[in-house]
Amino acid sequence: MTAGHREVTRPARSRRSLWIAFAGVHAWLAFVGIVWIPQRAFWDLDLYRYWVAVGLDANTWPVLDGPWVYPVGALVPMLVPAVVSTTSTAGYALGWCVLVTALDAVAVAALARRGRSGAWWWLAFLVLLGPVAVGRIDAILAPIVVVALLTARERPRVAAALLTAGAWIKVAPGVVLLPLVMIVRRPVRDVVVPAALVCAGVVGAVAAAGGLGHVASFLQEQDARGLQVEAVAASPWVLASLVRDDVAIVLNDELITWEIVGPGTIGAARTLDVVLPLAVAALALLLWRARSRPVDVLVWGSLALTTLLIVVNKVGSPQYVGWLAPPIAVALAIRTAWPDDAAGARSRAVLPWAAGTVLVIAALTQLVFPLAYSSLLTGGAAASTVLVVRNLGLVAVLVGACVMLAMPGSTTRTR
Repeated sequence: MTAGHREVTRPARSRRSLWIAFAGVHAWLAFVGIVWIPQRAFWDLDLYRYWVAVGLDANTWPVLDGPWVYPVGALVPMLVPAVVSTTSTAGYALGWCVLVTALDAVAVAALARRGRSGAWWWLAFLVLLGPVAVGRIDAILAPIVVVALLTARERPRVAAALLTAGAWIKVAPGVVLLPLVMIVRRPVRDVVVPAALVCAGVVGAVAAAGGLGHVASFLQEQDARGLQVEAVAASPWVLASLVRDDVAIVLNDELITWEIVGPGTIGAARTLDVVLPLAVAALALLLWRARSRPVDVLVWGSLALTTLLIVVNKVGSPQYVGWLAPPIAVALAIRTAWPDDAAGARSRAVLPWAAGTVLVIAALTQLVFPLAYSSLLTGGAAASTVLVVRNLGLVAVLVGACVMLAMPGSTTRTR
């Protein structure tokens, strides 16, 4: 075999290995959620199936006919598996897994074109996070954000449209518009206008269907929530529940979420409602100061903002950890985009720590949900400790990303 032939076959084998691993990862996660522990891993999908079935059978739709916990765009991915079934839980879940696999394939292909380390890291993250990486609405968002971040510097208008569309499925991708605004030369033309056009299209469609009065109902639905047991801020009460009788984990029947109640929990939840937007505003100022370093703003800014939405939030769910994956995967894929100066070298040096920490967070999250969730809800010390350690990891990632943004640098702003 000639040297030239070896050079051709090695990349081909690497690509083949990547896609074999991709198929194996998604098949495993689908098996866990559909066959092994469906009620623990994929029970949200049955709720999606119910909403769609009621809409198709009774013509009564969330948002169009009443308030909903999600933005109206979430109906679109929920409708796709209905092609397979709206009466079979397993059939609907299978259709959902096919949809997520297709979207993930687009993200992995986009990552692999820029370097396979990001794609391989993405697959490792999915395995460690477990079935929740597939069986939640957030699984639709992650590949959208990956593609948006990869296209942000060359096609900011496309990125802005993708992120806004994602925010109409679930709000989280919307915060990534902030780093995008900071790194483009013409933010109104390249970010604000595309985002506004997407919003106008969505609101116009909802208004035409008679649901304008409920188009923002997802914001009001959050007000009814208490301090969720998996929220980072709930950690002191989670530990206190192990030794105190006046702290307990209870089910919010209306929202079907587990919340922690005890002295101070109501005040903590209300405080977080105020602190979260203030924290986002403060982080936006930090991004503004760092705007001369576009790659840092895009990568560390996106990571900081998405982590902030988890850390300073009264709501906490295992699938939220999936928000951390796109910035890390994209950073690994475009690591050569950092300039050859002190700031770029610093970011390249810190990136492996951030990537490794997020993988550990994903693994700890799967240990809690779905594997030890019953133990957590009944006051298990081991499960509670794992959750608190996971939460400390999230705080560490947030602090690390903010430090990277605050560090001095001297690069040229993207044109």
